Amino acid sequence: MSPRTPLPPPPPPVELRSWPDREALLADRATALDALGGRLMGGGRLALFLLWFLLIELGWSLVGVFVTALGAPLADPMTAMLGLFAAIPGIGVLVPAVWLTVRSLRRDRIVRERLALWAALDRHGPTDARLRAPVLSAVWLLVSFALCAVGLWLGFAVPAGAGPDDGYGYVAYGMGAALILWVTGLTGLAKAVGHFRFALRLNGPRVPAGRSASSGRPRPE
Repeated sequence: MSPRTPLPPPPPPVELRSWPDREALLADRATALDALGGRLMGGGRLALFLLWFLLIELGWSLVGVFVTALGAPLADPMTAMLGLFAAIPGIGVLVPAVWLTVRSLRRDRIVRERLALWAALDRHGPTDARLRAPVLSAVWLLVSFALCAVGLWLGFAVPAGAGPDDGYGYVAYGMGAALILWVTGLTGLAKAVGHFRFALRLNGPRVPAGRSASSGRPRPE
């Protein structure tokens, strides 16, 4: 599903629900859960997640040329000028990439809220099992863990390997790159673990709590 495709709306309020039977409710619920699950954990969402990360790293790399030149032990005006020229397009890439990342995270929150609303209407074994998306969840988990691991390693390796000729600018640039890796990896880990826990609760035993949103009581699948 394209990011420009509108999100499935939340379920109607209780007083406006007019499903003729439970089968109609489950059909609409399955359509909404499949669409929302794809928008949250699908391959396209993972590709955008990595694309925004790469753009942020690219922007910081260009800005880092200027940071490294300024923090060098022997400042060279020509190198600093070249670094400034590199920093201008770097900021032009970095700022939109950060904004797009924040917007994506806000949309993820909306998707999770609607996912929870539709899931709470009833239970249906095959639909709920598809929502778990074990392969995609594992890919999110592994990719995010790898980003965290590389960020952690870089955060220790750069300061430890910096020599007297590198200067503080080199260390600042390396720590910034490590922080981007670390924060991106933690964001992906939190998303993968949160979705996995939500799917486990959805597929776990359910305590009866009155009638379902349809005219009949939910039946075990």
